Amino acid sequence: MRKSRFTEAQIIGMIKEQESGLPTAEVCRKHGLSQGTFYKYKSKYGGMEVSDVAKLRVMEDENARLKRLLADTMLDNAVLKDLLGKS
Repeated sequence: MRKSRFTEAQIIGMIKEQESGLPTAEVCRKHGLSQGTFYKYKSKYGGMEVSDVAKLRVMEDENARLKRLLADTMLDNAVLKDLLGKS
């Protein structure tokens, strides 16, 4: 996945600017991003604080690690079933 050129703190700052009354078009022009990108960020980070984003990142990393472990276990299980079935 492509890395954003904005940090989570910057994204939350942009959302707070828009929520404080600045028009969305103005926020997007000021920061150089499209309105579609802004609304994508808002759907992901809306209502969050910077500390919440750090917790979200930790949880996403943990979720990815657990998914890899599950996939590895399922693969091992499938290999063992194949070996037992061919004996």
